[in-house]
Amino acid sequence: MIKGRGSAENPAGRFAVTRSEYDAPVRDSGTRLHDETCKSLITRNRSPDIPFGRSINPYRGCEHGCIYCFARPTHSYLDLSPGLDFETRIFCKHNAPEVLERELAAPGYRCEPVVIGAATDPYQPAERERRITRGLLEVLWARQHPVSLVTKGQLILRDLDLLGPMAEQGLASVAVSVTTLDNELKSRLEPRASAGGTRLRTIAALSDAGVPVTVLFAPVIPFVNDHEMETVLEQAAQAGASGAGYVVLRLPHELKGLWRNWLAEHYPQRAARVMQVVNSLHGGQAYRSEWFARQKGRGQWAELLARRFRVACRKQGLEGERPALRTDLFRPGGRDGQLDLFGGD
Repeated sequence: MIKGRGSAENPAGRFAVTRSEYDAPVRDSGTRLHDETCKSLITRNRSPDIPFGRSINPYRGCEHGCIYCFARPTHSYLDLSPGLDFETRIFCKHNAPEVLERELAAPGYRCEPVVIGAATDPYQPAERERRITRGLLEVLWARQHPVSLVTKGQLILRDLDLLGPMAEQGLASVAVSVTTLDNELKSRLEPRASAGGTRLRTIAALSDAGVPVTVLFAPVIPFVNDHEMETVLEQAAQAGASGAGYVVLRLPHELKGLWRNWLAEHYPQRAARVMQVVNSLHGGQAYRSEWFARQKGRGQWAELLARRFRVACRKQGLEGERPALRTDLFRPGGRDGQLDLFGGD
């Protein structure tokens, strides 16, 4: 174990050019932020089981260190490890606001809601210094462009001066992930993320400011946090959440090994039982990527979780659909990326 880190290992990624046979102990050399100059920003999604078509991730890697994070394997594309590297080598898209401005002003751009933080958290610790997410929101607000954010971070409250007015015009919503209210479990599972109670207070503050909030109970991990589902939904509803969602644990690529090692370290007596159910959710494997099955799983356990979720949402009044964000207010600007001086077409 490394205090304050989710992973205590640094295995080579699946695309590694070089691999070391020297079994030296892994050491935490501290978090390093790297500037990354991006040429494009908005990612188009064609997966039919994901409820959004466009997303932006201001950062690659995430210092929250959530051991279960499905984005960990993406560090392999950088020839870095999905283990400790993912939470200590953070790549910051420093020019993201400028690139977004250019993409929104491009001829033929069609306005659709964009999600910020679908992979890595836009309000992870690096955002305090880099303020990239803040810059993106400023561009979107100036253009009257709809946005949804996904986060565990209390830092989102810094941007209420933007999110509040945007929400008032139907241009903003937030999803707050609450994985557990057990601080001891949180410190092991997602060591540098906000505590569960802090996330509930974040939901309350956002809701009080008029921002629609969805609570995400994700991931659901059998025999680790699944028993908290009803309590999390109840307390999130009391805090002001108006909708809810959940996703079962997913273990793509290198994440399988990282998760199994974490489980053996922290829950050795129940590790086999946990993996038995996780495998049953994914057709007998640690993970299968089929659309419509990868998020919720299949089989008896999947049906049980879905039933529990529906009953809890009905009881807490969390069944409503999230209000659709407006696209009719969008102001694309001129060829030079500036708003039309006279507000004309």
